[in-house]
Amino acid sequence: MTDPVFFRPAIRPSLAEVVAWTGAAPATAADLATLFVDNVTPLDEAGPGSLTFCDNSKYLDDLALTHALACFVPPRFAALVPSGTLALLTSAPARDLTRVLAQLYPDALTPGTMFDSKGESPGADIHPEARLEPDVVVDPGVVVGPHAEIGSGTMIGANAVIGPNVRIGRGCAIGPGAVIANALIGNRVIIHAGVKIGQDGFGFIAGPNSHLKVPQIGRVIVQDDVEIGANSAIDRGATRDTVVGEGTKIGNLVQIGHNVRIGRHCLIVAQVGISGSTELGDFVGVGGQAGFAEHLEIGNRAQIAAQSGVNDDLPAKARVGGTPARPLRMWLRGETWLAREAAGRHRHGSTE
Repeated sequence: MTDPVFFRPAIRPSLAEVVAWTGAAPATAADLATLFVDNVTPLDEAGPGSLTFCDNSKYLDDLALTHALACFVPPRFAALVPSGTLALLTSAPARDLTRVLAQLYPDALTPGTMFDSKGESPGADIHPEARLEPDVVVDPGVVVGPHAEIGSGTMIGANAVIGPNVRIGRGCAIGPGAVIANALIGNRVIIHAGVKIGQDGFGFIAGPNSHLKVPQIGRVIVQDDVEIGANSAIDRGATRDTVVGEGTKIGNLVQIGHNVRIGRHCLIVAQVGISGSTELGDFVGVGGQAGFAEHLEIGNRAQIAAQSGVNDDLPAKARVGGTPARPLRMWLRGETWLAREAAGRHRHGSTE
C-alpha cells in the first residue's frame, strides 16, 4: 500500500521569496535566489530542502540537530542553528512560517471538494428555485433547498444540506455533512465537517407533569471571515437572532445556544458551551471545555481559562479561571494553597 501525501506544495519558492513574504533577516550572507524550499516540516524531520522554525526552548536539542535548508528563529537562538542551516531571524517565527505555509499549501486553508468536483455535481439535489452564482462547487449528495442563495466561489462538500431560504456568501467553504438552516452566512466563512447551524434551541417551559416546548423563530447570523470547527452546533434564536461576529474562530464540538451574541474576532476553543442569551464582546478568548450560564454579559477582551465555569457577568479585560470562575490570580493562589495543604496532610499521614 502506498503512503499518500494529502497536501503537496503548490509552488517551489526561493528563500529570496520567503524573505520578501515575511521580512525575516538572514543571519549570514547567502545567495537566496538560488536556494529553493521543497517543503515545510518539523525540526526533527527536516531535510536539505525543508523550511522549519523554532521559537520554544523545549526544542533546542532538535534545533541543534536539524538538517533543514532554513529555519525561522528569534535572534536569541541564532547561535544555536547548525552551520548547514540558514537562520532566518524574526521576532515571530511561528507567524512567519504560517505565512509561508499559506503560500505553499493554499488547499489546506479550507475544506475542499471530496470528489474533485467542478461546478454542480450531477449527484447533488439542487431545488430549481435555488439560486447559485457562477463558480460554485457542489459535491455529490448535497441538498440545496428552495430559494436558497449561494455566492460565487463557494464550495459545498459532500452530503451537506442547505435549507430553504438560507443565504451563503461568496468564497465560503462548507465541509461534508454540514447542515445549515434558518441562517445567513457571510463571505469567506469556513464551516467544517458535521457542523449544524440553525436547529432548535433548547427551549422548554418546565412544568410538574410535562414540559412545554417553546417555538424557536429566530435566525443564525454568521458574519464575514468566521471559522467554525467540526461537529459544532449553533442554535437559532428563539425570538431574536443568534449572532457570530466577524472574524471569530470557533473550535470543534462547541455548543452555542439560542440568542447568544458573540462579538468580533473571538477565539473559542473546543468543547465550550455557551448558554442561551449570553453575550460575548469583541476579542474574547475562551479555553477548552469552559462553560457559560445563560443571560451573561462578557466584556471585550476578557480571557477565560480552560474548564472554567462562568456564572456571572465579566468586565472588559477580565482574566478568570476555575469553577465558579474567579480572578485568575486568586484561582491560581487557591489551587497552590490546596496543593500544599494536600501534600502536607499526606506527609503527616492524615486520611481526612
